[in-house]
Amino acid sequence: MSGNSFGTLLKLTTFGESHGPALGGILEGCPAGLELDVEAIQKELERRKPGQSKIVTQRKEPDQVVFYSGLFEGKTTGTPIGFAIHNTNQKSKDYSHIKDSYRPSHADYVYDKKYGFRDYRGGGRSSARETASRVVGGAIAKQLLPDVKIQAYVSQVGDLGLTKSAEELDLSLVESNPVRCPDPKAAAQMETYIKEIKKQGDTVGGVISCRITGVPVGLGSPVFDKLHARLGAAMLSINAVKGFEYGSGFEGARMKGSQHNDAFNSDGSTQTNHSGGVQGGISNGMDIVFSVAFKPVATLLQPYTTIDSEGNTVETQGKGRHDPCVVPRAVPIVEAMAALVLADFSLLARTDRFDVD
Repeated sequence: MSGNSFGTLLKLTTFGESHGPALGGILEGCPAGLELDVEAIQKELERRKPGQSKIVTQRKEPDQVVFYSGLFEGKTTGTPIGFAIHNTNQKSKDYSHIKDSYRPSHADYVYDKKYGFRDYRGGGRSSARETASRVVGGAIAKQLLPDVKIQAYVSQVGDLGLTKSAEELDLSLVESNPVRCPDPKAAAQMETYIKEIKKQGDTVGGVISCRITGVPVGLGSPVFDKLHARLGAAMLSINAVKGFEYGSGFEGARMKGSQHNDAFNSDGSTQTNHSGGVQGGISNGMDIVFSVAFKPVATLLQPYTTIDSEGNTVETQGKGRHDPCVVPRAVPIVEAMAALVLADFSLLARTDRFDVD
C-alpha cells in the first residue's frame, strides 16, 4: 500500500492500524537543534484522543506518545524522528459482524476490491485513529513555526452554523466546551443536537474553520505547488472530509471582480481578505482562512441494509464505540495538517532565494 507519506522536505510517514499493537510515524527533515516541547505534543494528542466527552466515542485510550529516535537531551538531532502511540483499549469483537459485509459510504468495499483483503477491525488503515500520528507530526511542525498561530474551530454542526467570521469571534473560547466552538450559545445548541443524534444511533457532519496568523509573505510556489493547493490536499486527506474552501471560497463565484479584489494598503497589506491570505499560490502576509467540510460518520448504530462479499443483501447494525460527529475531535487534526504544510513550505522557502549583500 502506497500513499503513507506527506510532505517534501519535512516528510511525515505514518504506520499502524486502529486495532493493531500501535500507531506511529517517522518525521524526516526536521532541522537539528530544535528544543522539543514534548508536553505540548502530548497536549495536542489529548485534544484528539477518544473518550474526552459524552459527544465522542467512548473508547478509552491514553494516547501517550513514545519517541524512539531523532532526539537527544531534549533537542532534535536532524535524523528521522521515530515515535509510536500504543493501542490499549481495542475491542475487535465489536467488528466481527461486518467481517463479510460492507458499511455503506465506508472504505470497506473499495479496500476489499482493491487489495483483495481487508482489516475489518475498526477499518484498519482507513480508521480515523491513524490521524493520531498526524497530530504528533503537526505538533512538532508547530514548534518549527514559533511566530505562526494556527487556530481551528467548529463553525457548523448539521444545519447549526455560525454567522460570524474568525475575526469577529473570540477564538480563546475554542477549548471552553466539548464541541470546540468559540460561540458559547451556539456551542450549547450543537452539543445538545449531537447528543440527540447519538441517542438515535445516527451521525451528523459539520464544518471546521481555521484562521492562521503570522504567516510571512512568500510561502508557496506558482503552478503545481501552490500553498492553497497543498493545504487543500492536506485537508482532503483527513478521514470524512468532503470539501475545502479558502478565502471567499464558493461565495466568491457570486461576486464581481470590483467587489472581490483586495485593495492594497501602502505597506502591502490589503483592505479586505477575499484571497484568504494566498495570491498566485503564494502567501501574501494576510491571515490564511479556510474551511473544511466533514460528512457524517458512516458507521450507524441503528439497523441498515447493505451487501456482503458475495453480493447478497443483508440486514445489520453497527456495534461498538463510534463518534456521532467527528468535528470536535478533528479540530487538532486540521491544525496539525496545516502546520505540516506551512513548516514544509517554510523550509522550502530557504532554498528559493539567494540574497547577495
